[in-house]
Amino acid sequence: MQTTKFGKTGRTISVVGQGCWQFGGDWGDVSDEAAMGVLHAAADEGITFFDTADVYGDGHSEELVGRFLKERKDDDIMVATKMGRRANPHEPQEFTAKNFRAWNDRSRKLLDVETLDLVQLHCPPTPVYSNDEVFDILDEMVVEGRMKHYGVSVETVDEAMTALQRPNLASIQIIFNIFRRKPLEQVLPAAKEKNVGIIARVPLASGLLTGRFTEDTTFAPQDHRTYNRHGEAFDQGETFSGVPYDVGVQAAREVAALVPEGMTQAQFALRWIIDQTGVDVVIPGASKPEQARANAAAGSLPSLTDQQLAELERIYDTHIRAHVHDRW
Repeated sequence: MQTTKFGKTGRTISVVGQGCWQFGGDWGDVSDEAAMGVLHAAADEGITFFDTADVYGDGHSEELVGRFLKERKDDDIMVATKMGRRANPHEPQEFTAKNFRAWNDRSRKLLDVETLDLVQLHCPPTPVYSNDEVFDILDEMVVEGRMKHYGVSVETVDEAMTALQRPNLASIQIIFNIFRRKPLEQVLPAAKEKNVGIIARVPLASGLLTGRFTEDTTFAPQDHRTYNRHGEAFDQGETFSGVPYDVGVQAAREVAALVPEGMTQAQFALRWIIDQTGVDVVIPGASKPEQARANAAAGSLPSLTDQQLAELERIYDTHIRAHVHDRW
């Protein structure tokens, strides 16, 4: 497994991390037993970065990760969580010192730690990124020992560029994959220059880039790939990276034709992300231990060829760009 120095945190982490959204119920049912199996399989394969949030399963994901931390207490594991989606209403005026500390207390209790490694604002309303008071509070919370570092999880490139102006920002989490290439233009170079870590989320476009889906594939009613295709519950970009499903299925077939022997399509897609200058860690999800092990293997596979990279860019320009590039 390749490792990298994660921005201002100074921590050495694996280039493949483990996303834990699926333990909250938005990807169908994943039992606690299966979740713990995934977490341990990931760690066994050298993954040291785990990403969760206080709203995944209303905190159940954090609770499971906390249990896992106790079972792997001798491992050098970094856990990133998020706060802000508990705001009700989800509006800028709710991003207050009182709410921040209450959310922070809840996460520390569920993860069963005194100090959180990394807390990310969880895709807050856009004006929050420009609010000096918000970031002053985050700085105070670091001084108080509530968390070691803070970052942001964003929906758009513009939000990322605004957040990058904050001197103590440690990380940016952003949707980045073969079907969402816009961060290559500004965000990744600017983050690298400022020593801000980049966490690439939705790396497989909600499974499109695994190559397992057809036009007739269906998903469980409680799966966001059923109920959020048009942004009904949260930002549309979080589901299939905002790509219309049929368009994504067809484009994924063309990606499949480029995958070399000895590599799965998912590993190919993850490797593309790992190879991009400025990316620190990619956080695919997994609902089974074997998926976690396969994802981890991408961290030790060879880089893509120039011809493969050129073909992927062509697929994006031909099928995907018009649907996503100017929106996010």
